[in-house]
Amino acid sequence: MNKALAGAIPSPNIWNAPRTYETENRAADPDGRIEEAMRAVRGWAGAHVLDIGCGTGFHLPRFAVEARRVTGVEPHRRLAEAARARVRALPNITVHTGVAQRLPVADASVDVAHARWAYFFGPGCEPGLAELERVVRRGGVAFVIDNDATRGTFGDWFRRSLPSYDPLAVERFWSGHGFTRRSVDMGWRFERRADFEAVVRIEFPPDLAQEIIDGHRGLEVDYAVNLWWREY
Repeated sequence: MNKALAGAIPSPNIWNAPRTYETENRAADPDGRIEEAMRAVRGWAGAHVLDIGCGTGFHLPRFAVEARRVTGVEPHRRLAEAARARVRALPNITVHTGVAQRLPVADASVDVAHARWAYFFGPGCEPGLAELERVVRRGGVAFVIDNDATRGTFGDWFRRSLPSYDPLAVERFWSGHGFTRRSVDMGWRFERRADFEAVVRIEFPPDLAQEIIDGHRGLEVDYAVNLWWREY
């Protein structure tokens, strides 16, 4: 059986190494700066939260603490199964196997949509944005979290791994679709050097990964992200 639904855009890091990606999730944004920036725009107490590309469900339980209802959507079948297992004891969370361009939720039923490093990366994601227009109710907000490739240590690594990436074109895309940017400085903070090295190896091509491992000392990495948001 194909592990992912038709139309899914491959995400080699989590698809191929979900346990290591879990380590990355635990190390990312240890001070909660992304969540702080989101709350400054719109909180989710009592809301229906939609997590698009939820992977193994890492963020679902945290949303569920305050949200009335949380829906996770994940195109990779095994990851969706892992997410369901993770939240089995939480009655206000449902996980669907589905893709961003065909969201399995009703029209105008979502208060807060969240996509973190998942499909919504700029040009090419128009079908997913059309679905947000359908499912987010009036007054609801969509958040898209992605890398800021213009600055920071991780941004430098990211540009080197994808030299064709044009951050200004991505910025024009989001602005042209009515999104506003908030710049967030977060970071990676690992407990073990082996974890840092494992995560670097799933995020970058082998030669660059080795160069990063050889050249970067310590367990922390400064990491800039863009929080794009739009009210509907």
